[in-house]
Amino acid sequence: MALAKPALFAALRSDSDSLLARSLAGVLKSPKATIAAFVCILLILTALFGPALAPQDPYDLSTLDIMDSKLPPGSESMSGTVYWFGTDVQGRDMLSAMIYGLRTSLFVGVLAGLVALVVGTVLGLSAAYFGGRVDSVIMRLVDLMLGFPTLLVALMLLAILGQGVGKVIFALVLVQWAMFARAVRAAALVEKGKDYIEAARMLGLSRPRMLFGHLLPNCLSPLIVIGTLQVANAISAEATLSFLGIGLPITQPSLGLLIANGYQVLLSGQYWISVYPGLLLLTLVFSINIVGDRLREVLNPRLAER
Repeated sequence: MALAKPALFAALRSDSDSLLARSLAGVLKSPKATIAAFVCILLILTALFGPALAPQDPYDLSTLDIMDSKLPPGSESMSGTVYWFGTDVQGRDMLSAMIYGLRTSLFVGVLAGLVALVVGTVLGLSAAYFGGRVDSVIMRLVDLMLGFPTLLVALMLLAILGQGVGKVIFALVLVQWAMFARAVRAAALVEKGKDYIEAARMLGLSRPRMLFGHLLPNCLSPLIVIGTLQVANAISAEATLSFLGIGLPITQPSLGLLIANGYQVLLSGQYWISVYPGLLLLTLVFSINIVGDRLREVLNPRLAER
């Protein structure tokens, strides 16, 4: 029995390594997924180093000039600055505003997805491991959350709570955790009856260690896929909420709010105020979804056989 513990841990490490290697190799085998992953990495790096890359701080009022408002792409201001993507109604450089909006959208989407993943994983593992009443209560909550449209629930919550980054993240977590919980529970129920779980019980390991040290690593495949897709859904939902005016405040604009700022002048020839942020949002969400779909094909044994 003393030799079983190192062997068990080594098997878990090799499974985890093979999962990551298989995911990376699967993405690189698809030219479409490789390009999408490259675009995602490029946009993430742009968001991380946004303040250094942006030509202007679009929310520093001292740098704005109302005479530069609504300039078309490629225009030159009176001070000699070239606005390659034009300016909006406040005279902000659209390129700088899009970089800052990208930072906000990615921050909200990724953080909401991670928190929802943690909450859903804990509840899903608990439901599968303990069963009985714990399973019934958690899964009825899951059914309740999945029974309502995601956007409608988020709209109701933000109408009550008001605007704010923390409130938007809370609303997105509340409508997303159920997807993770259901997926983790289904995977954990399959793994629960396998020999390595019985071996862990015989070694006298604590329940948290069995849940998160042994059961969870073998349920990572659906989590990786759903987590990737849910980040894209969170970014889209936040953009929709901000476009409707109940998401993020004006002081912390995202891509959705930038699109809303130019919506009223969209048909008057000043298309760039809404179209460019919209194209950036579309590129971001589309790239993440392509990577997520490819991971689903690679990590799903039935799809991988085709």
